[in-house]
Amino acid sequence: MNIDQLVFRIAGSFVLISLFLSWAHSPYWLLFTAFVGANMVQSSFTGFCPMAKVLKKIGIKPGNAFE
Repeated sequence: MNIDQLVFRIAGSFVLISLFLSWAHSPYWLLFTAFVGANMVQSSFTGFCPMAKVLKKIGIKPGNAFE
């Protein structure tokens, strides 16, 4: 598994978990969903992804998108 796959898997999991928490607990969890979405948009323009940097530091092999 490479960084690209993990970034998309983690981001998708965060979105689904926060949507469930907003339904089950509090609508304020949608702010976390918005944060993840905004981070994905800025990453598509700038190429900077904080999660990719963390995964690279712990030794996960890079993919094509986040080198």
